Amino acid sequence: MCWKKILSDYFTFSRKDRMGILALISLILLMFLIPFFYGQPKSPSLLKADSTLLIETRPSPGNKVYERISASEHSAVKRGPIAQAPKADYNPNAVPFQFDPNALDEQGWARLGLPTRTIHTIINYRSKGGWFYKKEDIQKIWGLPEGFYQHVEDFILIPQAFTTAASQNTQSRKITYTSIDINKADTTAFIALPGIGSKLANRIVNFRDKLGGFYSIDQIGETYGLPDSTFQKIRKYVQCPEYSLHQLNINTASKDELKAHPYIRWNLANAIVEFRNQHGNFTTLDDLKNIALIDEPTFKKIIPYLSL
Repeated sequence: MCWKKILSDYFTFSRKDRMGILALISLILLMFLIPFFYGQPKSPSLLKADSTLLIETRPSPGNKVYERISASEHSAVKRGPIAQAPKADYNPNAVPFQFDPNALDEQGWARLGLPTRTIHTIINYRSKGGWFYKKEDIQKIWGLPEGFYQHVEDFILIPQAFTTAASQNTQSRKITYTSIDINKADTTAFIALPGIGSKLANRIVNFRDKLGGFYSIDQIGETYGLPDSTFQKIRKYVQCPEYSLHQLNINTASKDELKAHPYIRWNLANAIVEFRNQHGNFTTLDDLKNIALIDEPTFKKIIPYLSL
């Protein structure tokens, strides 16, 4: 009876106690099961053989060059802050000799110790019209082994005659622009100007047609979407020697005809017609100054497009 009493005292639990024990057991089991559902991340060494890694092979300031290597080669790459590419068949101990990078053949580059892949890059670059204008240009070659340029720098010879000819050739290719008449030029003529594409050319011509012609070069600068910097570039290539503008007769033009002009808004068109209806036909263009909406700058701007 004594043992039964002891067991009854220590192993009899209330409903609340039983719920707490079950919760604790569940939590412990959950902690053991989590690692089975969330495995450890795969090691880089388990990468598939056909996967690729992008590594920096030549960390020159402002000119990073990258090369793809297979995962099977990854173990041979030196680990550090920046991974270095395998040295392939580069021979840093090759004896340098004087050479012209614009004329040296594949065998010559190989004698300098360059890897085959880099040699092909140089040959392809030259075959597509690329040139080395100064010795430092060699450093721009993709995949150039680290230290190669410093190894051969003193042996690079680029003929002075070639450098001079290249400079003169560059100067001779400078584009020359022909001056155009802004009232006669079509979109093709405007496109030929610096900074003017087809969209801006169409806008200029459409603006000119809506106005009825240009009477000043400055009016081109009012074209929607035309930056002032571009207008200043083309300014010296345009001229307005003479003009014949399409004019609106202020004694017969309707409100709709007047407000269709870019310089005459609807309220001004309405004021002109109302003034005409109240006072009769205009006898001179200066009569427009009697309309409150027309100040001196507005009068000077619209008067070339108006007639009696």
